[in-house]
Amino acid sequence: MTNSATKTQSTTKSPLIQGYEVVIGFETHAQLLTNSKIFSRASTHFGAEPNTQACAVDLALPGALPVMNRRAVECAIRLGLALGSHVANRSIFARKNYFYPDLPKGYQISQFEIPVVQGGEVSFFMGTTPKTVRLVRAHLEEDAGKSLHEDFIGMSGIDLNRAGTPLLEIVTEPDMRSSLEAVAYAKELHKIVTWIQVCDGNMQEGSFRCDANVSVRKPGEALGTRREIKNLNSFKFMQQAIDYEVRWQIEQLEEGRAIEQATVLFDPESGETRSMRTKEDAADYRYFPDPDLPPLIIAPEWIEEVRRSMPELPRAMADRFVSNYGLPAYDATTLTQSQQMASFFEATVRGCGQAKLVSNWLMGELSRKLNEENIEIEHCPVAPNQLAELITHIAAGEISNNSGKVLLDAIWSDPKDEISALIETKGLKQVNDSEALEKLIDEVLAANAENVAQFKAGKEKAFNALIGQAMKASKGQANPQQLTELLKKKLS
Repeated sequence: MTNSATKTQSTTKSPLIQGYEVVIGFETHAQLLTNSKIFSRASTHFGAEPNTQACAVDLALPGALPVMNRRAVECAIRLGLALGSHVANRSIFARKNYFYPDLPKGYQISQFEIPVVQGGEVSFFMGTTPKTVRLVRAHLEEDAGKSLHEDFIGMSGIDLNRAGTPLLEIVTEPDMRSSLEAVAYAKELHKIVTWIQVCDGNMQEGSFRCDANVSVRKPGEALGTRREIKNLNSFKFMQQAIDYEVRWQIEQLEEGRAIEQATVLFDPESGETRSMRTKEDAADYRYFPDPDLPPLIIAPEWIEEVRRSMPELPRAMADRFVSNYGLPAYDATTLTQSQQMASFFEATVRGCGQAKLVSNWLMGELSRKLNEENIEIEHCPVAPNQLAELITHIAAGEISNNSGKVLLDAIWSDPKDEISALIETKGLKQVNDSEALEKLIDEVLAANAENVAQFKAGKEKAFNALIGQAMKASKGQANPQQLTELLKKKLS
């Protein structure tokens, strides 16, 4: 990722912090969903005993030669298609030379001059404002091993299980202007790679790791010196790390100090970034084509075959929800945050035909309960057909929204309960009988003469007080809309 003099794309004026503009680019390492490593048949299963999943190729033993994993290439094609990128028919692998104890070969096999995925973009919403981040590239490469530091015994060890694990490194232009935009981009990319099933997205296990390149500058000036925050493995820490780094860089510049290009780590306990090493440039790695790997050739027919196997993408699905169901763009975007949520929505709509009501309940009460119990929509105890039945009763005016919440709580606790039976046993059926409601209103008006007088004197709040008294008298079972219309008629 280079903070080169490229134009950035933004739909709104960039916010300034103490007179400085923040410039952020991302490098994301997505571990690909393959059973074996990128150049060997060793397993990629997570959690195995150290060094039990490293074969001769991963260990760089003499004479061991790499062989390309076809599934890893397919994942790259899928990502390129999902991001509107150009999938190169010919790309090459290079050796990225550096020394580190967990890199057995003394170099990493990666792609440099001709990557497999070129260009593309990631679009998302900041509230109701659209934002697009341009991509430079996404290239295939192998992961390194892992250094383990046991401070309590003063020793370090090397686990090479991850060595050779297939990665796609996704590199953006420096198009983001705040930590909020950076997190929104990372969440959208996370959604895409899991949606198209090229990565499981598990940040705790390191399957989706983000590096943020952060710099600051005065508006209109050249891009500032960047510092790279490595291995951000949660969206919460991502925002904290970027915010701290921005403040730190501004303080340095305001005190007359120069920013040195560096790689830094974020410490969640202190909430601070700390420098790990001076940042290298591409020339420091002495890239050259890997002589053991021929060019990667991807036939147009293979690309088309992969295209036909692709699921409907979240942005296209959101557009369909707007056109087919008449949903607002915000609702459609929220409901397509995961395939499971989108499927739940469509299954519920098929059962009741009330798209906007279903959207309101999914984004409101159902999401609230899921968040309270920290469970995902696929584990929701309430089935789509049950929510559809509940919403059908509300749309028909048979129960109120509040009664619907009572029913949702009941079937959440015991999904075997019948909704129709619960409406009767809990006395939740809404009163729609005009004669009964008129009689109730007459009693309320007689008991609240002062509020009636205040309303006739022009105090609108008195009307709301009368509605409240009438709903209380009906034990919440009166149809609110019908009650309001009848009360207005009586008072006029």
